[in-house]
Amino acid sequence: MSRRSKTQLIKPRIREILSRELPPELVDMLPKHWVQIGDVLILPLRPELEPYKNRIAEVYARVIGAKTVLKKGRIGGEFRETNYEVLYGSDTVTVHVENGIKYKLDVAKVMFSPANVKERVRMAKVAKPGELVVDMFAGIGHLSLPMAVHGKARVIAIEKSPYTFQFLVENIELNKVQDRMTAYNIDNRDFPGENIADRVLMGYVVTTHEFIPKALSIAKDEAIIHYHNTIPEKLMPEEPFATFKRIAREHGYETEKLNELIIKRYAPGVWHVVIDVRVFKK
Repeated sequence: MSRRSKTQLIKPRIREILSRELPPELVDMLPKHWVQIGDVLILPLRPELEPYKNRIAEVYARVIGAKTVLKKGRIGGEFRETNYEVLYGSDTVTVHVENGIKYKLDVAKVMFSPANVKERVRMAKVAKPGELVVDMFAGIGHLSLPMAVHGKARVIAIEKSPYTFQFLVENIELNKVQDRMTAYNIDNRDFPGENIADRVLMGYVVTTHEFIPKALSIAKDEAIIHYHNTIPEKLMPEEPFATFKRIAREHGYETEKLNELIIKRYAPGVWHVVIDVRVFKK
């Protein structure tokens, strides 16, 4: 049964249980959509539902079959940390399976966006056997695990957060790619490799442009850089390529834009975008 048809069947049961306990006007405010990562649910809750949040979470968990429910919160900080409130259950570590890849993570503390699934699937297809990929912002291996598992690429995965790094290491083992994927718990600006990568992943947002010089130093001549950033709609479609091209020129590189994709809406009037850029050393 697909997630969508399952969702359609679940709602009436949740409504039926909670309509016995909540005022009628609040029943209509119950979340119609939620995010499920492994067996952990993330529920968006309106302020009016706050007094009943734990009971609502319990009902959603039991009907949907989740062990833990979190209240959706903001994501922020250097490590893109979540600050979700636990409403039901206690164990926030789960294994999420997607496209044949196992992602182990702590949903309460580590960012994982199901909305980025198309980009993770695309990375599995663009990677080529034996090429060297450097993932500058690896996280739990969101984008580079598909390249190692399905693309059979060799991967150097760099993750600065010590907590997230633990899951990256576990995921390399869970997916049995220890022979071709190596993890480093460092700031990518301290990574010593130069002129080594056939492909560079820059899966970060907001300040990604600050890391373009480092990506260029890691890249070989004619390497491809997958550059993510968040762009105000009014600056598109010139951005983000105009900034990348300008910074590359300042460092003696020419660039060719191969592809541009919108990943998702990041905030009102702001989009998360990825461009694939081939870089040429002069």
